[in-house]
Amino acid sequence: MPLLHLSPPPHRLLLAGGGRRRLLLPAARRRSLVRVRAAASAAAAAAEAYGLPFPPERAAHHRELAAAAAAVERACRLCVDVKRTLLSGDKKILEKNDQTPVTVADFGVQALISLELQRLFPSIPLVAEEDSASLRSSNTDDNSSNVLVESISSAVAEKVSNANSLLTHDDVLRAIDRGGKNAVSFDSNPASYWVLDPIDGTKGFLGGDDALYVVGLALVVNEKVVAGVMGCPNWSNATIASRKEDSAAAQPDHGILMIAHVGCGTWSRHLSVDIGQFTTAQSTWNRCLVDSCSVVNMARFCIPDSQTWNMIPLSVLFNSTMDESNPRDENEILLLSVYCGSLCKYLTVASGRASVFVLRARTKNLKSWDHAVGVICVQEAGGQISDWSGKPLDLAADLTGRRDIYPSGGVLVTNGALHGKLVEMISANHK
Repeated sequence: MPLLHLSPPPHRLLLAGGGRRRLLLPAARRRSLVRVRAAASAAAAAAEAYGLPFPPERAAHHRELAAAAAAVERACRLCVDVKRTLLSGDKKILEKNDQTPVTVADFGVQALISLELQRLFPSIPLVAEEDSASLRSSNTDDNSSNVLVESISSAVAEKVSNANSLLTHDDVLRAIDRGGKNAVSFDSNPASYWVLDPIDGTKGFLGGDDALYVVGLALVVNEKVVAGVMGCPNWSNATIASRKEDSAAAQPDHGILMIAHVGCGTWSRHLSVDIGQFTTAQSTWNRCLVDSCSVVNMARFCIPDSQTWNMIPLSVLFNSTMDESNPRDENEILLLSVYCGSLCKYLTVASGRASVFVLRARTKNLKSWDHAVGVICVQEAGGQISDWSGKPLDLAADLTGRRDIYPSGGVLVTNGALHGKLVEMISANHK
């Protein structure tokens, strides 16, 4: 059998001397390794500075979750500041092709989180809702796009952690496009990537102060959501009840930050008051658990704002009421009024405030960022998620983009105890 003589790859050179061998890489490759090591060091420092309610030894993705939580908190502060000034000037809102609004905050959050994650984890791609195409093409004749980009750049520059480096407009646009539909192409192999919804519930963001919206960020590894963060700046003690009711009621309302890690549970705490003053105390976190309701007509339901109860197959079996004060019979369920996007309804179930969130898919595909982080938060709180046939949501069904999911019929999110019963009822009555 002939011997194989292997040579080092052309980009490597082995030098012998002093009894040792050293592997020398080209200068560009060495610089790349230095950047990767610097990013890893920065990520480790960020995780150490940002207190999570469980130790790194229990969580394989502790560094990623800590960085994600810090980035989402910064993004929530950006949302609050932009909302405060949103109506004070023109050209702060665009309309996408599907007639949904997108604001300085949507673009700003995506750019900010993209920059934060790229600095710490440059090798993990980002799948996100927005891209800069509308910014680059909107009303260029009256210079409005420059005004909009300037507003976005200013908002991001005020919140980015690496404030010593100057951000150009091109930097911000590239950061937005890092999560855009043409930024990365996957294949059928298992992949790791971030999924971001910069603002879930933009209509709520544009509404009154009591309307809810969520910044949602998830980490997917080998096609499973392994960690996630949701930030809801308008969430109040009147909206959420902590398991530690007395201690929560004693604190002022600053919105909510919810985190989850596979095998470590779902946790929440108030958002920090100011950027740069993140709490590191583990005692500030409260464990989140779904409710224990096991009787369908006693459960608390929520549905999308754009849908009515008679669009849900369960309406064949149950009437709905929004009046909590009157007793309900066995043929009536309580429908909660939660004006927001899908992620806030996941948050409502994960926190135990609702038992069920049910959504009818009116098109073949739904967007992954409207569900990914909600899945891990509800699952780790003890709940269950599936399509209407009972199958788990498949985040890898969109082989090249990882942007779409294809649930059969719709999405069912429950406290777990009710899941099997509801799947049977929905399947029997879904036409």
